[in-house]
Amino acid sequence: MKVKAGVLLLLILGAVSAYLTYNTYGNWSFAFSLRGRRLLAFGLVAIASSFSTFTLQTMTQNRYLTPGVLGLDQLYVLIQTVSFFFVGGIQILSQETTTMFLLSIVGTAILGSVLIGLFYQKNGHHLFLLLMAGMVCGTMFSSYSTFLQVLMDPNEYDMLQGRLFASFNHINTQHLIWAAVIIIGGSLCLLYVIPELNVLHLGSRQASSLGVSVTFLHRCLLFLIALLTGTASALVGPTIFLGFVVVTITYQVFPTYRHDWLFLGGSLIAFLLLVTGQFFVEQLFGWNITVNSVIQFLGGLFFMTKLMLERKKI
Repeated sequence: MKVKAGVLLLLILGAVSAYLTYNTYGNWSFAFSLRGRRLLAFGLVAIASSFSTFTLQTMTQNRYLTPGVLGLDQLYVLIQTVSFFFVGGIQILSQETTTMFLLSIVGTAILGSVLIGLFYQKNGHHLFLLLMAGMVCGTMFSSYSTFLQVLMDPNEYDMLQGRLFASFNHINTQHLIWAAVIIIGGSLCLLYVIPELNVLHLGSRQASSLGVSVTFLHRCLLFLIALLTGTASALVGPTIFLGFVVVTITYQVFPTYRHDWLFLGGSLIAFLLLVTGQFFVEQLFGWNITVNSVIQFLGGLFFMTKLMLERKKI
């Protein structure tokens, strides 16, 4: 495990060095300040996506699920759509303060937790019913968002689309600081419950028989998943397939149940993919595509390929 982590660190060091120094044309300070801010965003998104996806898959005992199945990404889209529709895109973008950023995070986390909590009270022992409800809510949020977007002014709709697609190009420094505080805080909470997660990996019944308060643990984990996902979405936009791709690769590289290694390996792999993808987007494709488009396209192909391979094993 240590050797593999060391190899990943060396690859990351090479990728970061290439990204920071390639085609700077002598403008070191400007390039470092701009690209360094993106690197910090890459790190935060990598931690949030890997931690939240690993936690959800451990809860559900299913390696195909991501936080998007709870409808959190669509809830973020709905919140942004409602804000643009009733307040106005120009006012939202001109008054893009830290307060608005935090309200977006808090709104996503609280609404997601409330919806999950209300269903959990009635069906606390049926986690897959909760996931089914999350999928239904995600479809409902998407339908409401589409309805409002159809009624919007075309110019405001264009501005809204710029907000809804994941982008690492224009990141507010103040937003980055607050996102770092929230994501690091949520990640530390998940690190604190690693022993419980390792036991939960055996299954809910086995964890309960071993003394774990599964119901309370599930509530806390669902809130942390909503918080991490909402923060990452508010910072750069929704990244749907990133968590799935990273977790699937991590399980192959680190075949273990220990979440300390899974969290570490997943974060390193996600960071490496994001830095490498951004480097190719800037230097090879000349900004003709975005790193989110690459993630969505390759992630979708990866997901379908894995489904087909698993189907052949049945």
